[in-house]
Amino acid sequence: MTREAQIAFIGGGNMARSLIGGLITDGYPADRIVVSEPDADRRDRLSAELGVQATEDNTAAAQGAEAVILAVKPQVLRGVAEALGPTIRQQGAVAVSIAAGVRLGDLERWLGDSTPLVRTMPNTPSLVGSGATALIANAAASTAQCNLAERLLRAVGQTRWLDTEGQMDAVTALSGSGPAYFFLIMEALEDAGAELGLDRETARLLTLETALGAARMALEAEDTPAQLRRRVTSPQGTTEQALEVLEDADLRGALQRAARAAAERADELGNLLGEQ
Repeated sequence: MTREAQIAFIGGGNMARSLIGGLITDGYPADRIVVSEPDADRRDRLSAELGVQATEDNTAAAQGAEAVILAVKPQVLRGVAEALGPTIRQQGAVAVSIAAGVRLGDLERWLGDSTPLVRTMPNTPSLVGSGATALIANAAASTAQCNLAERLLRAVGQTRWLDTEGQMDAVTALSGSGPAYFFLIMEALEDAGAELGLDRETARLLTLETALGAARMALEAEDTPAQLRRRVTSPQGTTEQALEVLEDADLRGALQRAARAAAERADELGNLLGEQ
């Protein structure tokens, strides 16, 4: 029987916890996972609830690991990476970053040249096992290391490899910031339902179940969202009337402008993080 790779998580926050929980649910052995976390209460909870080893020492956690997941805040990643670089390089591990905005070139500079790296961009629905994660690797990462990184992120949702790192800003704008766009739409629809006479609880339930149902239909159908929209829009009906109002308000254009603004800000933040 093949032994599973030893995995170290540097940082035990919400995203790391969701990844660990997803891995264990998928059958990954908890005794092959080590987490470093400075907060003692959080360490105790991780050990008690997930059965993993927990320490406050980053280097001790990374010792012997085949994959080191960098799950700290982007603002502190440089110091963490520079301290861990020698250990990661010495044992030939792959570093997997889930820190938003930090580019491969900066990670290579901090960890050391020729360090195998995979940069990922998970989104917040990963916390409930419905994430969408984009990945990009540097030239030093082997196929086996890329497969291991992908397996880790698949534990909390769908994964997609990018052709170029430049696409990561678009990912940030679409799936990274995207949940907030949908939350705003849900908020507006709930308000509309209340204005039309429904109580808040009913308006919220109908809004959320409709959003969930529409997403499931789009995921499971062979048709595109545009085709699905046409199928549920009867001529001269209520849906057609509502969609005309949304089109007149330029909802499409607003969403495209929003995504463009998010992508531009992602690029700016990448520049700032790299200058630390």
